[in-house]
Amino acid sequence: MALLRSFSILLGVSSLLVPACSGTSPSPTDSGSGGSTSGDLGSGGALNGQGGEGPGEGDVDPPSEPVSDFIVVDQFGYLPDVEKIAVVRDPQTGFDADLSFAPGASYQLIDASTKAVVLEAAPAAYQAGAVHDQSGDKTWWFDFSSITKPGVYYLLDPTNSVRSDLFRISSDVYRDVLKHAVRSFLYQRAGFAKTAEFAGASWADGASHVAPLQDKNARLYNDSGNADTERDLSGGWYDAGDYNKYTAWTGDYVSLMLRAYQEKPGAFGDDYGLTDSGNGVADIVDEARFGLEHLARLQEPSGGVLSIVGLAGASPPSSATDPSVYGPASTNATIRAALAYSAGARVFAAIDADFSASLKTRAEDAWDWATANPALTFFNNDSTRGTQGVGAGQQEISPTDLALFKNCLAVELYRLTGTAKYKTFFEANYDKDEYGPLNGYVAAWQIYFHDYYLDYVMLSDATPTVKAAIVAGFNGGMANADNFAFLASEPDPYMAYVSNGNYTWGSNAHKSGKGSLFYEYVVYDLDASKAADARRAAQRYVHYLHGVNPLGLVYLSNMGGAGAHRSVSQFYHTWFGEGTDWDEVGVNTYGPPPGYLVGGPNPSYNWDDCCDANTCPDAGCGAAPLAPPHGQPAQKSYLEFNDSWPLNSWEVTENSNGYQLAYIRLLSKFVN
Repeated sequence: MALLRSFSILLGVSSLLVPACSGTSPSPTDSGSGGSTSGDLGSGGALNGQGGEGPGEGDVDPPSEPVSDFIVVDQFGYLPDVEKIAVVRDPQTGFDADLSFAPGASYQLIDASTKAVVLEAAPAAYQAGAVHDQSGDKTWWFDFSSITKPGVYYLLDPTNSVRSDLFRISSDVYRDVLKHAVRSFLYQRAGFAKTAEFAGASWADGASHVAPLQDKNARLYNDSGNADTERDLSGGWYDAGDYNKYTAWTGDYVSLMLRAYQEKPGAFGDDYGLTDSGNGVADIVDEARFGLEHLARLQEPSGGVLSIVGLAGASPPSSATDPSVYGPASTNATIRAALAYSAGARVFAAIDADFSASLKTRAEDAWDWATANPALTFFNNDSTRGTQGVGAGQQEISPTDLALFKNCLAVELYRLTGTAKYKTFFEANYDKDEYGPLNGYVAAWQIYFHDYYLDYVMLSDATPTVKAAIVAGFNGGMANADNFAFLASEPDPYMAYVSNGNYTWGSNAHKSGKGSLFYEYVVYDLDASKAADARRAAQRYVHYLHGVNPLGLVYLSNMGGAGAHRSVSQFYHTWFGEGTDWDEVGVNTYGPPPGYLVGGPNPSYNWDDCCDANTCPDAGCGAAPLAPPHGQPAQKSYLEFNDSWPLNSWEVTENSNGYQLAYIRLLSKFVN
């Protein structure tokens, strides 16, 4: 199940649970074998002081006061030098409106090791007690930004004898969180044995989709009886909660991995407990190579790149038996694969010269093919075109977006080759389409395009007028109410503002992209006067995803062992589906692995239309759409469930590699 946005965005089953804001998630000791992974990412996690500057949770006596659902913090913690604001909440509307909380007059920040009060102050009412419409909450802020000493802390409400979760202040507070996020790609690998040594015993599985007529012998979707169409299209990643491999999006994933690495190489280590760890190359670069090798298999001698490989689903993945089929080359797939080839050629030039050279040739061949075939499409899973069942999500895009991607490829190829024709192409076409930065509009869902246009700005030989137009457009768009202006107006008490229209499928990816959009000012050194605010704004989105939200939920799966008090316990994924051993942390045998970012709140969620029409062939709708997520304030439009059709949990909880990389890219900016 998938949803297309302009850049790789895809989404994606379980029994009905209580709302995510009710009760608590299992602690690490409650989560069984699902709470640990291999190597140094075991059940200790970030709060056990593994490499940290201060004491870990294991070094302190647990506070006697219970954790409150109404005091929310970043459950992993904070860097020493950043803004630190806890949010106290009193629900007014939404599924938890019958609950209430009145904060005490004074709050205390407690050093969990010494039990000393390091800061005491009254919580400040947000906007004079106004109810925030996106969350349905009345809120207060407790600002402890002045506290920079490394250690473990919690916020105490002495009047109500309740507290926040424990959290760390440390320069490496997100290091292990990033490791788990990157490791999620191990579990998404197709055709790759997930041995207990690296995946953990809980998620060990044999190589999937390698039986006869599967990935190594995939056949053309409309000629599957013809052995002459067989191709080895093995490797790559399951795209989301489904196992299909969409070329355009896979190209984006590789490009984003390499961009995240190039923007902050020091954030990524070679010690993530993966099969390539310890080889002298950052593990995220090794992962990108795995994707590039798959993309190379998809390229035809003509230079065109096959558009999709449709894979069978089963739990665990190795038990899938149906054949794999592929779609023909398309312009969209070819251009976006070429972007990945180009980035790979640059990064691997200093690592593997032969691999780099082969990628360079592939990128230029793909450019030539796309130029000769400027509008060749393949609409998969479309009954009107006879492609139903080939994949799930639709990856074709508008002609405008396709033209923008080709502009991006021109920049990337010029950086790689220095060949003038690519720069000439970009300068002749950069302003022909309604591209946001040139029209006063800058949004996170367009960040893929912003990245490449700003790459052009950094060229030593960028044409001054073109450079000036791009920078002016970007600065103008970033000054509007949805971007820098919100730091003054503070329209969101949870501090990770996006407009109402951006709470959609994959809202967590949009939040991540929004953070990276601000961080462009640091990456590209656009305006030194805005750098501090850009960094402050960007980190707010990290805090939101780590628990500073109305649900007090870390939107990553199974992170109890890494220090989270309450993280995602189940989400839509074919492997970790309803009724499997991997269904739910602390309930089923294993639960899903750690580190997956889920889609996030989606107020447009609804059950399938057949439920309204009472025409579903199987019972399973219930009396009304699940609420939550249905009929809630935007930020409460979430439920921990993984039911498949007709309840369609993929609209809310499914993971996506696109979501994952948007988060990895953002988080890495705050990892040393």
